[in-house]
Amino acid sequence: MIYLLRHGETVWNTAGRFQGQMDSPLTLRGIEQADQLGRLLARKILGIESQFEVQVSPLGRAQQTAERITRSIQLPSKDEARLMEVTLGSWDGMTHFEIDMEYPGALQGADGFDWYFRSPDGETFDDVCDRAKGWLADISQPTIAISHGLLGRILRGLYMGLSRRAMLELPVPQNGFYRLADRQVDFIELE
Repeated sequence: MIYLLRHGETVWNTAGRFQGQMDSPLTLRGIEQADQLGRLLARKILGIESQFEVQVSPLGRAQQTAERITRSIQLPSKDEARLMEVTLGSWDGMTHFEIDMEYPGALQGADGFDWYFRSPDGETFDDVCDRAKGWLADISQPTIAISHGLLGRILRGLYMGLSRRAMLELPVPQNGFYRLADRQVDFIELE
């Protein structure tokens, strides 16, 4: 069983910047989301929390979220580099407008889901899938994973056996988390 959480809202989320492997801090709303997720998660694993391992992306926004969440679940966490967000290389930290200005035509014909992998020096879809598959294959006990939006889409999509397109169209909410168990993925929303 895996509980897959996305970091709370960040300053760059609100500005429409794709963070990739760069960082910006959680907003006050993001801190509140992390606190609420921690309390909800604590209720979901009550009585079985000692069975869980907590793995966290080493990026600051995931670390900040984990710090808030582990106050409620009282479990140690460890960094897991394979949970880092997809990098767009030189496009990390940019908005669509900035990419259009600095790389004319690079996003031509792209839609809201497939533009991520058009960066000339970012990760490829196949590389990210290999990283995600490796992480999923190594899970040997119930795990709480604190990660990111795009990588979370890919992890869930691989877990469910979805096509590339279907994976990239999965939602990336910050008002709940996903439970992956028995080849099913369920969203657990904040109350």
